[in-house]
Amino acid sequence: MAHIFVYGTLKRGQPNHYRMLDITNGKAKFLSCARTVEKYPLIIAGEYNIPFLLNVPGSGQHVQGEIYIVDDQMLKFLDWFEGCPQMYQRTRVLLEVEQGFEEGRVDGTMEAFFYSTTTYEANWLQKQTFDSYDAYGDHGLHYVAREARDSD
Repeated sequence: MAHIFVYGTLKRGQPNHYRMLDITNGKAKFLSCARTVEKYPLIIAGEYNIPFLLNVPGSGQHVQGEIYIVDDQMLKFLDWFEGCPQMYQRTRVLLEVEQGFEEGRVDGTMEAFFYSTTTYEANWLQKQTFDSYDAYGDHGLHYVAREARDSD
């Protein structure tokens, strides 16, 4: 079992959350809301308006998201879904737990895996950063689901 921090389309109420609930992908159980202890740039980029968390600690904002405990099958699915290790890399991050979770906490913090990227266009560092991602937010950048994308 592993702890995973999700901050984008896999969160509750977001377009890909159903993938966390699909038992054919594995098991995932919501544990708590949290935010990163360090700041990171969370941006929306690309032709499909995908949320990217750039692995540039100390830049951007404290990113809000959700912690899940997942089994090995779900972890393998998430690695595939996130294009790990080419598009995103799964690394550890220190989180400040916001509510409802006691296991593994040390002074309100815990470690979990998250998917961030070191491979991005240079101008992405100039993009607006967000502390929380919402596909339906007032940013006007409509997320395009995989099923709706043109296949080349």
